[in-house]
Amino acid sequence: MANNTSIQQVTEPIYILSADVVSPQASFEQMLEAPLNYTGDQLSCVEPDYTQYVDAKLIRRMSRIIKMGVAAASEALAHANQSSPDAIITGTAYGCLADTDQFLTRLVEFKETLLSPTAFIQSTHNTVAAQIALLLKCHNYNNTYVHKGSSFEAALTDAISLLEEGDAQNVLVGAADEITEKSHAILKRFGLYKQYGESLQLTQSDSKGTMAGDGAAFFVVSNEPDNALAQLTGFANYYKSDKPAHILIEDFLRERGVALTDVDLVIAGNNGDIREDKHYDVLKQLIGADRLTTFKQYCGEYPTASAFALWMATHIVKKGSFNNKPVKQLLVYNNYLLNYPTLYLLKAC
Repeated sequence: MANNTSIQQVTEPIYILSADVVSPQASFEQMLEAPLNYTGDQLSCVEPDYTQYVDAKLIRRMSRIIKMGVAAASEALAHANQSSPDAIITGTAYGCLADTDQFLTRLVEFKETLLSPTAFIQSTHNTVAAQIALLLKCHNYNNTYVHKGSSFEAALTDAISLLEEGDAQNVLVGAADEITEKSHAILKRFGLYKQYGESLQLTQSDSKGTMAGDGAAFFVVSNEPDNALAQLTGFANYYKSDKPAHILIEDFLRERGVALTDVDLVIAGNNGDIREDKHYDVLKQLIGADRLTTFKQYCGEYPTASAFALWMATHIVKKGSFNNKPVKQLLVYNNYLLNYPTLYLLKAC
């Protein structure tokens, strides 16, 4: 059933104090100047030296997604000068796939006997948020949302609610999803991915399928503007809306008293699948090619890729320009699998 009702309205100023990712791009600066190009059917994260964030003895017990989440969260907290946030909230669609795979494989191999509990314990979806809290010795509010293509948006909704209700002043919120060999093989059977693609040309593709991606993105959001990178002035998330993209965007901006001409840049969620990219075609006429860009050529397609888009948008607003043109107000529009339309409106502080 189509749902045209937004599940979140930002009623009080929400400030993004920091934004950090582990992604297929080494850094924001490199992404803009010399983005990494991937060929095939998926992109792979550029992973940091995890010993900077976690004791080497603990690392060997952590799966890849946990390490990515911990690294991104640690960077976000450090850049926001926060040692213990008032809340830790994450979103994930797939959870810890590698640990789940490992546990189920051993379950079969050992005929359900003599199983180590580690893989099972770390296979639950809330492992990333829990591990961050354990490392920080943070006993504050901790929650994880698992809502497919709106998992990050559900986490952000919770974070905004805590801030607006006065239950928190600084919240660490983020998302993490990983692709494994087996999960990729399963999803490929559904025709989600191309036989061969080139990531930097992804959004110019005219064939079916996209390229898989994964990563972790974390933010510290606050109701205090000190040292903020950007201000989140609008946020809306829908499920299976029957409205076309341009109507969703026009209604979203109108509700916030913002004219389309006041938006300096729109970041759209084109993923190179001709079946889905038709949904975004109208944006070129609505906004103009000079004010429109995309992001999935940098990170690939996955359920919580909108968190990467918000990271990218935050740093563009902080920088104040994109392609040598000033950016003071920016809109992100993503629609994962054409079932989860999401909009973010950011402006300079």
